[in-house]
Amino acid sequence: MSGPDISVVICVYTEDRWEDILAAVASVRTQSRPALETLLVVDHNPALQDRLTKEYKETGAVRVLANAGPRGLSAGRNTGIAASRGEVIAFLDDDAVAERNWLRRFAEGYADPRVLAVGGRTVPIWASGRRPAWFPEEFDWVVGCTYRGLPPGRVQVRNVLGGNASFRRTAFDAAGGFATGIGRDGDRRPLGCEETELCIRLTRARPDAVLLIDDRAVIHHRVPEAREHFGYFRTRAYAEGLSKALVARSVGAGKGLESERRYTTRVLPAGVARGLRDALLARPGGAGRAGAIVAGVLTAAGGYVVGRARTRRGGATFSVVRIEKTTQGSTGEAHD
Repeated sequence: MSGPDISVVICVYTEDRWEDILAAVASVRTQSRPALETLLVVDHNPALQDRLTKEYKETGAVRVLANAGPRGLSAGRNTGIAASRGEVIAFLDDDAVAERNWLRRFAEGYADPRVLAVGGRTVPIWASGRRPAWFPEEFDWVVGCTYRGLPPGRVQVRNVLGGNASFRRTAFDAAGGFATGIGRDGDRRPLGCEETELCIRLTRARPDAVLLIDDRAVIHHRVPEAREHFGYFRTRAYAEGLSKALVARSVGAGKGLESERRYTTRVLPAGVARGLRDALLARPGGAGRAGAIVAGVLTAAGGYVVGRARTRRGGATFSVVRIEKTTQGSTGEAHD
C-alpha cells in the first residue's frame, strides 16, 4: 500500500481501563489501512504490563513496553516514539476507539512532503448516554475532544490535539520529543498542552512545516461519569491555565496564546450569545451553557495567572526530550 508506514502508540496506566484498552487496540487492528505495529506503553504499572504482555504474546503486531522515562503521558509517548519503526507515529488515547479509515486519512495528509503532523476529530461518548445540558461544545477540550470553533475539513493549524494525532518521525528529529512536566500524570493532574508546546517548537525548528487537522480522521473518546460534572470542568479549566503558562514560558506568549486569543474573543462570546438565546426560548441548558463558558474562561485565566507566577519563581519546571531510536524504548533527556 502506498504512503508511509504508520506505527500507533497507545499509552496506558491503569487496569481500571482494561476493556477500553482492548477496544482501542482492536480498533487499530481493523483499520482499512493497516498499521505497521501497535505499541502499548505502560506507565510504571508492572501488574498491567504483565497482564498486557500475556494478552498479546501471540500477536506479533502488538508490542508492550514499559515507560522508560518519568511517570506521565509525555514520557510514555517519547518511549513509544523511540521504540517505533514507522515513518509516521500516530497516537491514540487508551479510552478511545478509531473509526475504520482513521489511519487512511492520516496517510493521505502526508502525500505533501511539507506536512509533518496530521490530527483528526475526536467525538465524545458520554457515560450517561448524552451530553449534559449545561456542557458547552466550545469546552469539549475539557474532556479531550474536538471543540466548537475549530475549522471543518482538512485545514492547516497551529497545533494538533494529542489524543488523536500523528507526526512524521523527522518532526521529532527536528524538534525533540514531548516535554515532560506539562502533560498528564495518570489521574493525578488533569494538565495538558504538551502537544501544543511541541507543535510550536516544531514550526520554529522547521518554519516550512505544515500541520493539518483532517476531520475525517475520527476517533470516539469515552467520557466517564465523573467528568460530566461541573467540579471536573472547573478543575480541568484551571489546569489548562496552568499548562498554558508553561507553554508561554517555553515558546513565548505571542505564539503560545495565538489561537487562544481568537477562541476567547470570537468563539466564546458567540457561545454565550447562543446560550442566552436558548434560555430566552426556554430551551434546556441554555443559561447553564452560557454560565459555564464564563466560569470556564475565568477559571482558566486564574490558572494562567498562578502558573505565570510559579514560572517566575522557578517553581514549575519541564524538560524537552531528545528522542534516541532504540528497540528497547529508552530515551535521553536534555533539560530546558
